[in-house]
Amino acid sequence: VQLQASGGGLVQAGGSLRLSCAASGTSGNINYMAWHRQAPGNRRELVAGISSDGSTNYADAVKGRFTISRDNAKNTVYLQMNSLKPEDTNTYYCSMMIAFRNYWGQGTQVTVSS
Repeated sequence: VQLQASGGGLVQAGGSLRLSCAASGTSGNINYMAWHRQAPGNRRELVAGISSDGSTNYADAVKGRFTISRDNAKNTVYLQMNSLKPEDTNTYYCSMMIAFRNYWGQGTQVTVSS
């Protein structure tokens, strides 16, 4: 199983980005999909998650600005990020729980300039 993340980049404060993460090499049901972020020297933190039934959870810092969604047919999870702030600058990682095992994608850098 491989997860391929994309969509990061440089954006001005107040702007938007959409991250995508697609899983390949699996035909199993994907239970939980999530996005995390980590700055150098900091712990990786959960940004948003979405269960197989569509229920979602968000970190307080991104509620109302970020939206997580999934496309089960494409084994893909998305993170729509609006009203970006400089403090959202981080490396973002996707993860997926497949057959009770957690897989990680490579990081994608998001940089928000003030």
